[in-house]
Amino acid sequence: MAVKEMYAIAPQWKTPSPCDAQAPTEIEFRNVGKAFAAKGQSQAPFAIRGVNFQIRRGEVVSIIGPSGCGKSTILNMGSGLYRPSEGEVLVGGERVVGPVPKVAFMLQKDLLMPWRSIRRNVELGLEIQGRAASDRKVIAQDLLNRCHLQGFADHYPFQLSGGMRQRAALARTLAIDPQVLFLDEPFSALDAQTKMILQQDLARMLFEEKKTALFITHDLVEAIALSDRLLVMSARPGTIIEEIEIDLPHRDNPLERRKLPEIGPLAGRLMDLLHVGADHELH
Repeated sequence: MAVKEMYAIAPQWKTPSPCDAQAPTEIEFRNVGKAFAAKGQSQAPFAIRGVNFQIRRGEVVSIIGPSGCGKSTILNMGSGLYRPSEGEVLVGGERVVGPVPKVAFMLQKDLLMPWRSIRRNVELGLEIQGRAASDRKVIAQDLLNRCHLQGFADHYPFQLSGGMRQRAALARTLAIDPQVLFLDEPFSALDAQTKMILQQDLARMLFEEKKTALFITHDLVEAIALSDRLLVMSARPGTIIEEIEIDLPHRDNPLERRKLPEIGPLAGRLMDLLHVGADHELH
């Protein structure tokens, strides 16, 4: 059973959260397990097992845990790329049995198509949806402007820096107007300065548009800076061993949140939990 902690702070500091405590549940995992068959093994070992959590609409939640504990497996099941071996996954109140149209996935690699311009890369999801070319162009240009890529619509991926490419990937992710975003370490390959700038852009967009997001990161301060809540996983087979509410201001402004004195003790607590999680064995 996961332990839930609350880190309180003076109410007058707090930025209003777009996540209403009474908001409907957007993502739910009910006693989920996933086993992967391996050659030569009579019984498929479980990557995760007994995973239970809920995420409300408009909430940003980060998952942290030891390498190989099944964090990415959770995102793959939430988006319908994997089917659970046991239990069930629900998005928007509907059981996930295949790819979910309202979900968008952003990965560590930008995966931009080198033969398409930046604008046409951003338009890709809209093109798949069958949107008119005129609509695609307007939506793509608006997102490129918001992601600080004005003047680069007709450039190609090889002409952009790593940070700019990841901005373009973020614009492409948001272009289809998803209600739910799954983010699998999207900034881990970037330098520290570029990472913080992109974190700021993402946090503001999620806050302003009241999107629901499930975020994977190994960066503990990044998790605290971006999230309403953290889920801590054990080693394989991964399960949720602790849940922590981040009751701090500035969820829309991670640069400001990073300055708060509570960040250090919280990060220290997470390091302790990860040591516990690495030794945890599910029976």
